[in-house]
Amino acid sequence: MLIGIDGKAPLSDIVRDFKRIIARTTVIKWQRNYFDHRVRNDESLAEKADYILNNPVRAGFVTRANQWPFVLRGDSFRKADCVSSR
Repeated sequence: MLIGIDGKAPLSDIVRDFKRIIARTTVIKWQRNYFDHRVRNDESLAEKADYILNNPVRAGFVTRANQWPFVLRGDSFRKADCVSSR
């Protein structure tokens, strides 16, 4: 996931609260740890977005990133709001 936050809020608190809210309102179960990285420029942002979009390919769920139907854009988490990365 790519999110934009101001530099004042601790990322660990934001992730903790986000995971808690999603876990309470959906059937999603989260792994304990996560990897965070502060994006420093537009080139790095594109690299990180590409890495995330290709996670389903690396996991073997699809053979191409554009086959994965669950790319969320905006602030909604309803499946109807998911758009393909095609």
